[in-house]
Amino acid sequence: MNSPAFGTGDASYQAAGGIDGLRRLVDDFYRLMDERPDARSVRQMHPENLDASRDKLACFLSGWLGGPKLFSERYGSIAIPAFHARWPIDESHSEIWLQCMAQAIALQGYSAAFSEYLLRQLHVPAQRIVQASRNRHTQA
Repeated sequence: MNSPAFGTGDASYQAAGGIDGLRRLVDDFYRLMDERPDARSVRQMHPENLDASRDKLACFLSGWLGGPKLFSERYGSIAIPAFHARWPIDESHSEIWLQCMAQAIALQGYSAAFSEYLLRQLHVPAQRIVQASRNRHTQA
């Protein structure tokens, strides 16, 4: 029996281990951001206490990967690039964020196919955030 392709229905959400798997991913991601000196500039864009950031990212990823729309249920709607545009985020910030996420993904025991798919998909909003930030901060 073939499993559904990632990006179809909740296949990606299931591959990530559901909300519990996503919370583990997010916990590892923020731990790495705290530990990596090269991530300091990105970590400083977050509050000291990461509890709300952890919940928001896990809830966002849940809906984004085809699972329950937890973010909108808890926090309402959000335009990810526009929300992040308040900070001057450039390609180096995006790359650091993606490196921390890649390292966190590698710790999850996901299949190689899902790990590659997830990281490739995360590049899309990361680039949109950089573009939205650039547009906002060059017009100011």
